[in-house]
Amino acid sequence: MTMPSGLPRPYDEQSANLADILERVLDKGVVIAGDIRINLLDIELLTIKLRLVVASVERAKEMGIDWWEQDPALSSRARRGELGRENEELRRRIAELEARQET
Repeated sequence: MTMPSGLPRPYDEQSANLADILERVLDKGVVIAGDIRINLLDIELLTIKLRLVVASVERAKEMGIDWWEQDPALSSRARRGELGRENEELRRRIAELEARQET
């Protein structure tokens, strides 16, 4: 579209609309779900369940979705917790082995 002066209309309106849509989607959240099943002669060979949730972090936490906080690959806090548990387990096992060796 062009303005009466013949110059193209700036993209501010379009980007504002896109920003509004993105803000609304992140605020409310969107869930896309689907299943893929592969059958051969009525025998189910493979089932893949796909679930996609698009939401802000705050909204996801409100919905009870916070798996990234416990995943050691994604969270340094979870990684420290996992290393601490592993360290305690190893210390316990060493103590047991040392106790056996003494007897």
